[in-house]
Amino acid sequence: MADTIVNGTTGTGLSEVERVVNIFVAPSKTFTDILRSTRWWLPFLILVLSTVGVSYVVDRQVGFTRVAENQIHLSPKQEDQFNSLTDEQKATRLRGMATGYKFTSYGSFTIIIIFVAIVALLYWASFNFGLGARTTYKQMLAVWMYASLPKVLLGLLAIVFLLFGGGAEGYNIQNPVGTNLGYYMADSAPWLRAFLSFFDVIGIWVLILLIIGTAIVAKVSRGKAAAVVIGWWVFGLVLSVGMAAAFS
Repeated sequence: MADTIVNGTTGTGLSEVERVVNIFVAPSKTFTDILRSTRWWLPFLILVLSTVGVSYVVDRQVGFTRVAENQIHLSPKQEDQFNSLTDEQKATRLRGMATGYKFTSYGSFTIIIIFVAIVALLYWASFNFGLGARTTYKQMLAVWMYASLPKVLLGLLAIVFLLFGGGAEGYNIQNPVGTNLGYYMADSAPWLRAFLSFFDVIGIWVLILLIIGTAIVAKVSRGKAAAVVIGWWVFGLVLSVGMAAAFS
């Protein structure tokens, strides 16, 4: 580690590995170090490896045709439409859906980077123009990448569940692990499942990290940071529930 200047004082910078480890044990240290360096390649690499690993296990243990069948079953409207098709049409529909799920699953890291890039921009604008902060877009992007690391645990749990717990028959690729209330409401309305899925243990952990991280890089109180972070979380919840209700 090298001596660096952070906020006008001399300090010791963290290595990339130390940053990752500290996100789980001392997150303030990682986020403070982002003021020194906005690099985020290691958490992104970890997230990529996690998504590819989960996709591989799903491919081998479940199969994307079964994934498609399970998703159809979760939407009554979609299931009714599917049942009205001929056998040949059903086979064609399943092949198309399976191919789509396979490509989006293996390539989900591209979705991650696009999503994080967009929400980091929204956060940057909210803090700088809404609260008068002077954070940078790169800092917000780095905060988001590191704060997202607990989601790797979802991937590990999904892999363990599929390898040792079975469950291929009812596997839900959109909500694979029971860390949220929506997981246990498979037979409820899609909008209700969408609502309950937001109350997720890992997701709340990420929210807390985002509050800590944005408060540090934006140099605002945690109360103000929480107002922004939770505000966007509520917006995402309403949008998700509305889309689930509209397309169910």
